[in-house]
Amino acid sequence: MPNHEVVKSEFDAITFDVYGTLIDWEPALLRQMRNLMDRMDKSPTDSDLIAAFDQARAHYQTVAPSRPYPRILEQLLIYVAAEWGGFPTEAEQREFGQSVPFWPTYRDSLSALQRLKSHFVLGALTNMDNTSFAASRKHLNDPFDVIVTAERARSYKPGLRHFVLAIADLAARNIPPHRILHVAQSRRADIRPCNLLGIKTVHIDRKGRTLGHTGLGAELAKHDAQFETMKDFVDSFLGSLEG
Repeated sequence: MPNHEVVKSEFDAITFDVYGTLIDWEPALLRQMRNLMDRMDKSPTDSDLIAAFDQARAHYQTVAPSRPYPRILEQLLIYVAAEWGGFPTEAEQREFGQSVPFWPTYRDSLSALQRLKSHFVLGALTNMDNTSFAASRKHLNDPFDVIVTAERARSYKPGLRHFVLAIADLAARNIPPHRILHVAQSRRADIRPCNLLGIKTVHIDRKGRTLGHTGLGAELAKHDAQFETMKDFVDSFLGSLEG
């Protein structure tokens, strides 16, 4: 059951973890990894593939914080293939690395963002590079007033630089840190860093989606409220503001 411990009157800005929260990337990633496994005549479970992807993602983002996300994706596919004794072709790597523009939004994302934008300054804190994120911004109808990409931050979450830059951007709009709410699917990359900085959080726990739920402090993450969908969150959060 969701808990409802965030109050709309306490916030002026809402920032988002984009991929997993607003963009539904796991099915697309799984589809491409499954195609590779089929070619290799291997049959790991979806959970095994996601776990391998997530473990490698955390590693490469830590050791290569300036590497663009498409290149990270290419390396992740190499890692996943190696877990089952294979190697992707250059074409498979390239397709995986350039897949971001084809990842769809969740069906409730556009409406939720539109409703929130009527009342709050919105921000995106993403581990994506500028070019790749531009495509996702278009899918989401470009609602964000503040954007911090990995390319801008020169680091990857769960490093704190994304959040520090967002805090600075919002301070320039006269919004202090305690008036910021961060909404995220990733416990590892978003909820835990916000805990360390004292920023309140909402965890969007999408059914059947698990990227970012384990590793590197995820088990220590504590959200202030949790919902299964963005629609559920916005319905509860806005309440009488739309009445």
